[in-house]
Amino acid sequence: MTPDHLARNRWLILVAIRIVTAMGAVFGVIVLARAPDTGMRVLGVAIVLSALYAMAVVPRGLTAKWRSR
Repeated sequence: MTPDHLARNRWLILVAIRIVTAMGAVFGVIVLARAPDTGMRVLGVAIVLSALYAMAVVPRGLTAKWRSR
């Protein structure tokens, strides 16, 4: 695989991860907004926080892994 194809594929993976984690955060906000009780609110907050954490950590981890190769 040429370096251009490898770079493009890695960029597409990073973009896909960012989109999926953003969708997860939006889903958590929707769950939080429509929560009828405290348990569902806690679940919504947990989903949002985990999506934000994944949005910050996963792309950096992948780039560090790819850089070490």
